[in-house]
Amino acid sequence: MRCLLRNKVPFFYSLYAGKEPLTDEYGNKTGEHRVIYSEPVKLAANISPAKGESQIEQFGNSLQYDKVVVLDDPGCPIDENTVLFIERKPVNDAEGNPLFDYIVKKVARSLNSVSIAISRVDIS
Repeated sequence: MRCLLRNKVPFFYSLYAGKEPLTDEYGNKTGEHRVIYSEPVKLAANISPAKGESQIEQFGNSLQYDKVVVLDDPGCPIDENTVLFIERKPVNDAEGNPLFDYIVKKVARSLNSVSIAISRVDIS
């Protein structure tokens, strides 16, 4: 019932692709890294408006999250390193870093569905 077509909302996600070392103006490595994400992929899922009691038990009582995304595809590649674009379009800043608005806190996979706890972040 949670994955009815009329309940699905489109959003984008980007998978973690690795890190690349940062260099200074002389080409020397600085010891810092830049996180790289894949190109955003469009997906549709049921996204809860806010967290509630029944969702807290699903992931445990100590996990802090804002919303739950429910997908009917247990093979979905979203994991705890994925970033989401739910309330904004996928855009990058001047350096090419994605300006996402949600991060994945926890993924709970079952036989027929996937529940993903997400939290809002402020990236500017």
